[in-house]
Amino acid sequence: MKHSNISFFVPHIGCPNMCSFCNQHTISGAQSAPTVDEVKAVCEKALGEVGSPENSEIAFFGGSFTAIPRSYMTGLLQGVQEFIGDKKFRGIRISTRPDCIDSEVLELLKRYHVTSIELGAQSMSDAVLASNDRGHTSADVVNASRLIRENGFELGLQMMIGLYGSSEKDELETAEKIILIRPDTLRIYPVVILRGTRLAELYESGIYKPFSFDTAVELAAEVMIRAEKSGIRVIKCGLHASEFVEQDAVGGFYHPAFRELCENQIYRKKIAELIGGKCGKYVISVAPDCISKAVGQRKSNIDYFNKIGISIKIIGVENMDKYQCELRSE
Repeated sequence: MKHSNISFFVPHIGCPNMCSFCNQHTISGAQSAPTVDEVKAVCEKALGEVGSPENSEIAFFGGSFTAIPRSYMTGLLQGVQEFIGDKKFRGIRISTRPDCIDSEVLELLKRYHVTSIELGAQSMSDAVLASNDRGHTSADVVNASRLIRENGFELGLQMMIGLYGSSEKDELETAEKIILIRPDTLRIYPVVILRGTRLAELYESGIYKPFSFDTAVELAAEVMIRAEKSGIRVIKCGLHASEFVEQDAVGGFYHPAFRELCENQIYRKKIAELIGGKCGKYVISVAPDCISKAVGQRKSNIDYFNKIGISIKIIGVENMDKYQCELRSE
């Protein structure tokens, strides 16, 4: 069954500093923190509408959950307890900062049926973290991940591609260091430069020069395939489509179908490896539900190969894995 979240965004309260890229009001589309009563009302409604609540979690995203005022945090957690259990939601998912995790807060979260914790790692380069005012180090990510694992939680990590001061080499090294931590899940966020942030000031002054959009897609695609090969589920790639992001973005790599672009790139590379650059006509088989990804947005992969003298036809074959491609005869 497909996992789903009943998501609440707790915007920038409790966070100890303002990162260069951060404008949580824009990212979440939330202008104020939800009240306990508002959260309970949404959960009650969702419980009657979600087809498989036992495969769903109540999720608190958008800020640094374990850094918000303790009374507010425990109020939210306590308020949703009646919606967790048999034939109800399976637990609670939160996101927080690596430097806001310790044994005491983990014991508290366990008591309130928190099952999954996501850490905003963003980069595993200390220089990149410092340049973007993150206020923590890569060692904090490693230590917090270890504590989360030791306490029996599902671990998720979040990575940003294209931060100020980051190189292509930094991105791939970050991916490898994240893979070594072995999180259960990974979210990949290409940088979106939002109005009202320090990153926007650096960009508009010419100090910050982002990668090209195509480079960001190629890097994210490479991170996705490396993570999947290591058994790490990539549960998000790109910011969710939002009118708030679209109106406040001044640069960066926002696209409402960013993940699809990355998956198109993955299939393009795999097909190119199969063909080996030889002109001709080829039939490529993929999993039936991956045909559109292999064909590419607006047939971009078909057109790409046509331009270099290669004609490809994509067909669906049952029992093939995601990202698996094979050459077939007509």
